Amino acid sequence: MNRLLAVLPPIWREAVEELWRRRLRTGLTLLGLVFGVGAIVAMQAVGEGSRREALRLVESLGLHNLIAQARPQDEDARRETRERSLGLSVADARAALAVVPGAERFAAEKAIKTYAAFSDHGRSDAQASGVSPDYFALSSLRVARGRALTEADDDALAAVVVLGHQAAADLFPGGGDPVGQLVKVNHVWLQVVGVLADRDLGKDQFEGVQLGLESNRIYLPLASALARFRFQAQEDPLDRFLLRIDDPARLAAGAGVLGAVLEQRHGGEADYELVVPQQLFRQHQQTQRIFQVVMGAIAVISLVVGGIGIMNIMLANVLERRREIGLLRALGARRRDVVAQFLREASVICISGALLGLLFGTALAYAIAAFAGWQVAWAPVPILLSATFCALVGLAFGVYPARQAARLDPIAALRHE
Repeated sequence: MNRLLAVLPPIWREAVEELWRRRLRTGLTLLGLVFGVGAIVAMQAVGEGSRREALRLVESLGLHNLIAQARPQDEDARRETRERSLGLSVADARAALAVVPGAERFAAEKAIKTYAAFSDHGRSDAQASGVSPDYFALSSLRVARGRALTEADDDALAAVVVLGHQAAADLFPGGGDPVGQLVKVNHVWLQVVGVLADRDLGKDQFEGVQLGLESNRIYLPLASALARFRFQAQEDPLDRFLLRIDDPARLAAGAGVLGAVLEQRHGGEADYELVVPQQLFRQHQQTQRIFQVVMGAIAVISLVVGGIGIMNIMLANVLERRREIGLLRALGARRRDVVAQFLREASVICISGALLGLLFGTALAYAIAAFAGWQVAWAPVPILLSATFCALVGLAFGVYPARQAARLDPIAALRHE
């Protein structure tokens, strides 16, 4: 404490010493400010982390994409549906590409029921999927080693695969290069031509939509998968397809046209569902804004309570120090000097509360992240604004006691016991 006082100017040193003499009361007054600033800081950190996490997850679906995916059905419902609809297919994707405004290209996917995936070096629980060549580009997947699947692979029904990062690590645990090696998926031997860069999303769903889990996947050419593996009778030819739109502003209109195309081609059967990743992100942001408004209101109330506490302690200080104030006025101190002295004390409380609130908010944010598994990210502007608002609230509630002290009659103040 003495070291801190030594570096302060005399007028501020006096304010700190005065508050330190009443440190219990001062500490209790600080709590409202600490909790208010801490709540704002923690809310901002968790909210920003959630926004970035949501953006990362949505980018895995493609912010420029429209997604049509087959709706799960039991066997009886599927049999009834097939009387009017053949299910989601490549023909649907091609029809959509021809008529949806701004549609550039599409990518299709069909999951393979995988009960065994192994190599001469290891085993994996990865799931295999047949995908069209544009799938990697539309899903923002990057090949780290080797190459991606091509049109030539699809046309030739090539027995080749691209491994996800985790699948490659499990199948080839020695750390060697998997490219050129053989893996067996169910009963079919396939040659590895590429390995994807690591992109662990950490979640398998976002806003109820299944994510790709690309790290633990094995990708085959779509035509090769359909030719080499068995599928259930009346099963959808595709699990989903992605349709890339050139301009995000046209996604809403494109979704309407795509829905109309699929409704017509499927005979009005609702055996599919449309997903617009951009709308999912906006929906998530709307939920986040509601959360932030509620938490912000609670934090502001806490700051106001802290400001009332400052007013309370300052009014108590005025009553206890009436003789001191009277003596200062008798020695020539002006009213504005008295006001400045009490405002300095209020400023010390505010600044201390803001700094302690920043520390408390940081610890609270990481505690919430550890407990709930959420992400934390920092944006400096909201943090500075919260600290500034804390200081302004404290000063605003400190003005009235300071003016009350300045208005005391010096003679009456000197006579006060």
